[in-house]
Amino acid sequence: MNKKGFSLIEVIVVVIIIGILARISIPRYIRLVEKGRSAEARNILGHIRSAQMAYQLENGYYTNTLGNLQVAAPTACNATFYFSYALANGSGTFTATANRCTGGAGKSPTGSAAFSLSINQGGTLSGTAGYL
Repeated sequence: MNKKGFSLIEVIVVVIIIGILARISIPRYIRLVEKGRSAEARNILGHIRSAQMAYQLENGYYTNTLGNLQVAAPTACNATFYFSYALANGSGTFTATANRCTGGAGKSPTGSAAFSLSINQGGTLSGTAGYL
């Protein structure tokens, strides 16, 4: 008699293999999605840098207030953006930073892990490894 079908052991082995693959791939997928969302931050940081350069040409110094730059970038997490933004300036330098909104604040879905990206007057982008 020739029975067709799978034994219980074969089914268990397949379920274990699928579980292992899911355990490996789901965190990578989540990180890839977050890296895609960081495109928002890179885009807005580029706008902030351009506006800072124009502000410096007109006024002779960099501002530390986003409102002076007329760039749509929130200083606190809100339902429109994945990041909040901040400016810091020194003598002849500035750094604009984007911090990922976590814990229910910010555009849904909010991040489960905090990370940040920043840009300076030279256009150097830096931040949390894996999100650049």
